[in-house]
Amino acid sequence: MEWIILIAVVALGVPAAAWLAQDHLLFFPQPVASTTRLQASASPLEIAVPEGIRLRGWIVKGTAEPAPVVIYFGGNAEEVSWTLSDVRWPREWTIVGLNYRGYGASEGKPGQVALEADALSIYDAIARREDIDRRRIVVFGRSLGTAVAAHLAAERPKVAAAVLVSPYDSMTAIGKLHYPWLPVALLLRHRFDASLDAKRNRMPLLAIVGEADAIVPPARSRALYDAWAGPKSWQAIPGAGHNDLGNGPEFWEAVARFLAKH
Repeated sequence: MEWIILIAVVALGVPAAAWLAQDHLLFFPQPVASTTRLQASASPLEIAVPEGIRLRGWIVKGTAEPAPVVIYFGGNAEEVSWTLSDVRWPREWTIVGLNYRGYGASEGKPGQVALEADALSIYDAIARREDIDRRRIVVFGRSLGTAVAAHLAAERPKVAAAVLVSPYDSMTAIGKLHYPWLPVALLLRHRFDASLDAKRNRMPLLAIVGEADAIVPPARSRALYDAWAGPKSWQAIPGAGHNDLGNGPEFWEAVARFLAKH
């Protein structure tokens, strides 16, 4: 009888612990360590969303007037100034990045519903600016942020194009891959089902994947790519993993070529 009780405790306790801990497993808020690496053209940007929460990040002004814009959504352990400071962004483009709730200096707590709603608020605020070309707003997502970008594009079909780096079809599929012993489909609150949004998206897509990515394997990226309804191109970088995908010139050359078309 005692071993039956032990099995029952384990069978119920492990899923319960996963249910309670999933926010901490999925979101890893990072502080702003330093902004000295940001370019001189970067300015602080703050957007208040309908709940009164304030999102904070930066806008890096492009040289064009009015400038085409990239709205960037980062990974689950990323503070966006890391990526906005990269000098390999095309100089004529304005780059916008707001940290997710609880990340950097942004207020609030992250979650799927909040992040997706915030993305719409960010887009709407940027589209109202007079210094940007609202016909050329491109969404750019990395890892976790690919689902946020795909949802934004689906809800705002005037988005000109999308760049998705290490995209995935759903967080449920990723969870099953990494935690096969758990009933992920029953436990997961933040499902980020990007494939459903992809089926609504008719703007051009560039998907960039690392062939050695063990966190979001290319098969999961391909599932999202296949679901995308619009024109699309696939860029696989040999030997690249999840965290070093953007290190080499091949990555940035693909981004520059794609943005030049849109």
